[in-house]
Amino acid sequence: MSTQPDEKRMRLRYAGSCRACGTVLEARTEAVYERATKTVRCLTCVAATAHAGREDPLSGTDAARPAADPLDAGTAGASARREHERRRARREERIRTAHPKLGGLILALSDDPQSTTAWGTGAVGEERLGRRLDELSSATLRLLHDRRIPGSPANIDHLAVTPTGVYVIDAKRYVGKRPSLRVEGGILRPRVGKLLVGSRDQTKLVDGALKQVELVRSVVGEDVPVVGVLCFIESDWPLVGGAFATRGVDVLWPRKLYPRLTADGPHASCVGDVHARLARALPPA
Repeated sequence: MSTQPDEKRMRLRYAGSCRACGTVLEARTEAVYERATKTVRCLTCVAATAHAGREDPLSGTDAARPAADPLDAGTAGASARREHERRRARREERIRTAHPKLGGLILALSDDPQSTTAWGTGAVGEERLGRRLDELSSATLRLLHDRRIPGSPANIDHLAVTPTGVYVIDAKRYVGKRPSLRVEGGILRPRVGKLLVGSRDQTKLVDGALKQVELVRSVVGEDVPVVGVLCFIESDWPLVGGAFATRGVDVLWPRKLYPRLTADGPHASCVGDVHARLARALPPA
């Protein structure tokens, strides 16, 4: 069994999950660590990949070809991290080209614009939530990270396939800001719920989550529940209460989310099939 130059076969210091098939890997299990993506693959998937391109010299056919390609679970925050680094690199190149002698000093004394730092902030939130979700993964809790939305530059941060349904999780990192629901209207006007983060109207986040829910539902069908989740990381949640729902989208924090993902439910037998369908329909971004 061979590995690539940027891969290392090792015994895991901590539990994790295979990025290809989602299998839970306990601490001290042998696996292959990928330096580029900072993820691991189980030895079964490594062997399947190695054998897939090996041809039988006698028959001229592929030997030991697996029945199906390993599923790519994706890397949490990968596309946001790439965009952040791309924007930083373009700014540095632009400044150094315009100011060959002072470019380094200008970069040292100035900050990246907010449009760039926002990508870095978002990547950190997705990465942190993704690591914790991976720790929870099991045969009945399978995950996909950073999935491409066809025909759109947007992505789905995390998908959790569980016995209670599929959770479409949008990670949001608003440090120190409190999410809340403001209901407007009444007797003479329709009641409308607005999502506030701090004092800013961020109802557009709910609109985006609903679009992602509809996309996922078009893949898995109507038999399995699909739930939209806005998961706010490092926000200012109150000690009592705090979580709420608006237009069918749950708004909560990580510790409130985890028990829901690990709960028993009626759809445990189809977790593997639903996970595979989603992985193939929505490739990594």
